[in-house]
Formats: sequence, C-alpha cells, structure tokens
Amino acid sequence: IEPYVRDALNSLRLNSDIPTSQTGHKKATGYPDIIFWHKEKPYYLECKTYNIKNIDTTQRSFYFSPSDEFKVIYDAPHFILSFEIYVAGEKGNKHIYKCKHYKILSIESLSLDVKYEFNSNNKRMYSGRDGTIILAEGEIE
Repeated sequence: IEPYVRDALNSLRLNSDIPTSQTGHKKATGYPDIIFWHKEKPYYLECKTYNIKNIDTTQRSFYFSPSDEFKVIYDAPHFILSFEIYVAGEKGNKHIYKCKHYKILSIESLSLDVKYEFNSNNKRMYSGRDGTIILAEGEIE
C-alpha cells in the first residue's frame, strides 16, 4: 500500500520518499515506511491495514527495533495512516481486497510496551560456531 500512499502524497506536492538511514541508504523495510516534507519540515508516516473484526483486540500491530540502520534521523512528528481492508470478492482462487475506511493517527503519546528479546540468525545458529554445538546431524531416508 506504501507506493500508492507515496504517489498520493507526491500528487499533493508533499515530496514523499522511502526514508534513509544515517548512512544515507534508503531502506523500504522497517519503521517508518515514508518520510514526507511540508513547508521544509519532515514528517514520518507508517502505513497499516486492519480488519474491523480484530481492531479491538490486543494483537500486536505496531513495533520497531532500533538498529544501526535506523530510519528516524530527524526530530519530526510521527503519524500512522491505517486502512480498514475487507474482501470485496474473488478472482479465481484469490481474494480481491478493498479499503473501506481510514484513520490518520498521531502517535507522539502512544502507550508502548518494551519487549526485551534475545535473538540470533540462521548462520550463527546452524554453523556450529558462535556458541552453538551441533549434537547430531545427518540425512533422513
């Protein structure tokens, strides 16, 4: 949905783009999705979709993790543009989705939970190095 939102913002002359990290690399994944400019000031925008059936649940719907390539490099307002999505029909065996409603949210006072997390990656986990010990390995016939 982000390309459509960027196109719409650009049609309003709000100069939107994929945010860059401190090293200057554009990064499409991760928070936030879009940076746009209005009167020479930056604004961050995250695009979301929701199903009206679970809008009032505690399902995790917003998260970000600071990283070496963090895309927030300006002191700027942060917004969420969220679209209610519904199945409007089917084409073959695929659903056709449409937007029914939208919400624009300002999140400077959004309550957040902190999730402390230990994590690793496949290379470290399966290599037998970096602290893992392969106890057994073999082909299954």
